[in-house]
Amino acid sequence: MSFLIYLIIAALLVYFLRNKKTTVVGQSPLIPENFSTLLNEHIDYYQKLDDDKKILFKDLAIEFLENTRIEGVGVELNDLDKVFVAASAVIPIFGFPGWHYKNLTNVILYPNTFDHDFQFEGGERRILGMVGSGYMNGQMILSRAALERGFSKNNGKENTAIHEFVHLLDKADGSTDGIPEILMQHQPTIPWLKMIHEEMRNIQNGKSDINPYALTNEAEFLAVAAEYFFEKPDEFEKKHPELYDLMSQMFLQDPASE
Repeated sequence: MSFLIYLIIAALLVYFLRNKKTTVVGQSPLIPENFSTLLNEHIDYYQKLDDDKKILFKDLAIEFLENTRIEGVGVELNDLDKVFVAASAVIPIFGFPGWHYKNLTNVILYPNTFDHDFQFEGGERRILGMVGSGYMNGQMILSRAALERGFSKNNGKENTAIHEFVHLLDKADGSTDGIPEILMQHQPTIPWLKMIHEEMRNIQNGKSDINPYALTNEAEFLAVAAEYFFEKPDEFEKKHPELYDLMSQMFLQDPASE
């Protein structure tokens, strides 16, 4: 082989190495340069993780942002919006690191509440978040105000974005019924449904601090209880130990012990 051919091969190798794409924070326009800092400053769930789990969480969040389009309607997106959405997506599936939201392509942020016609100005606007169906299938709409409130220091036990991502988990098996296949593979269905209905009766009788919106149906119970489970795990475990234990087995997570 001639010296010229060696030079050509060497030049191609250098070019390949210099241009090889890797997932590094700051190199992709989809990933904020201060991504790690924002996670540390604003995501309580992330702050409680050990170093190895923080690396995994960040990798999953980056993967989500690289595969899901986030856009604003009536709002200009900022880096913190991306962090909040990605964290909301990762938290419910952190016990299933190989799982992906195959039923989601877009997350759309509205300024505030909206109605069933997706209008965010005038009229009766009470919706904070929604997983799309029909022609909106594969899309999620979130109130940016609710998204921010869910990660504020005084958010209580509510987090709209986590609520909607749990609905997506539930919907992944084709039916939004409060019995998501991915979660129930480690947990018998009948005890779970029995506990849901028992706790619904407690809510009706004023004997539970779970948001009454959980009475809507089994799917909403799962999403509402998941908000509480992830946002205030210590309190949830103390007040609802049996429900906490079942949900720990379902999500393969024990957030109260972090």
